[in-house]
Amino acid sequence: MKTYTTTPKQDGFRMPGEFEPHEGCWIIWPERPDNWRLGAKPAQKVFVEVAKAISQFEPVTVCVSNAQYDNARSQLPEDVRVVEMSTDDSWIRDCGPTFVTNGSEVRGVDWSFNAWGGLVDGLYFPWDKDDHVARKVCDIERKDRYRLDDFILEGGSIHVDGEGTLIVTGECLLSEGRNSHLTKEEIEHVLKEYLNLEKIIWIPYGIYNDETNGHVDNIIHYIAPGEVILAWTDDKEDPQYDICQKAYAVLSSETDAKGRSLKIHKLMLPKNILITKEESEGVDAVDGTLPRMEGDRLAASYANFYIANGGVVFPMFGDENDEKARKTLEECFPGRKVVGLYAREILLGGGNIHCITQQQPKA
Repeated sequence: MKTYTTTPKQDGFRMPGEFEPHEGCWIIWPERPDNWRLGAKPAQKVFVEVAKAISQFEPVTVCVSNAQYDNARSQLPEDVRVVEMSTDDSWIRDCGPTFVTNGSEVRGVDWSFNAWGGLVDGLYFPWDKDDHVARKVCDIERKDRYRLDDFILEGGSIHVDGEGTLIVTGECLLSEGRNSHLTKEEIEHVLKEYLNLEKIIWIPYGIYNDETNGHVDNIIHYIAPGEVILAWTDDKEDPQYDICQKAYAVLSSETDAKGRSLKIHKLMLPKNILITKEESEGVDAVDGTLPRMEGDRLAASYANFYIANGGVVFPMFGDENDEKARKTLEECFPGRKVVGLYAREILLGGGNIHCITQQQPKA
């Protein structure tokens, strides 16, 4: 595996949109008891269902620790590849590589990872194993990489159209625990060089009470060049209402790198989902890890779905808007099969369906 000192833009590589063809995807097996209730057993069952659902459409690889290898291998389907890898938690979209391509070759971008804020407001410590995940994935897949030792970024904080446009939230990328030593313009320069961009659209905030400092992948999703899905609520009493209004105002007034106005589809959010006493008490209390407290509002959103080759896998929460979300996604993806999975157990661990796409070398 070669590590380049140039940038993807200099070398003619770009980050494709998630809706473009994939070689496959990667998932990390959940296990840490201070983040996942009941030793992660309920969450593991859901992760198995996620792997099964995605493997209908493309190859799936699951990373798992030595201690959990036999358990994971016994539960996962035979066609799902299982590789042993040490990690700190299971959010591979954030700590894994961002794949870029020039049309004939794929490389990985290995950003620095500090658990969503480091010592300022990060979610756990230490995070050194997670910071090695991108390099290990590139090594296993025999992909060369670009490494940034002085720039912190999570994959869930970026959404591209594959044609030169990126959407981010200021709440996340300008947070104190990320790259506070850089100006907004300097952050933009790095993103343009390593994702091969011409235009960056900044919306103010992500989903209310999102412990990732408002990752963009929980509020918006590119589904095609010039076309996005935006999480939405009509409830004016909900603090999320103003956030959605501001995002819509920005997106509806901006044009992308190709000069197109964005087509915006609204995806209704589920009703407030709160942590129960039983769920809170099922998580081990450990210093350095964000606790799960009874009554805390979870950052539930249907927008954090996964676009697979020929399919879309989306989270459901046992909410009245589950089927509305399915209908919206079926309308937005007429050529793909839409699969819903009950994801409350993943949400309790701090996120939704979390994968990275290994892109095909196709221009």
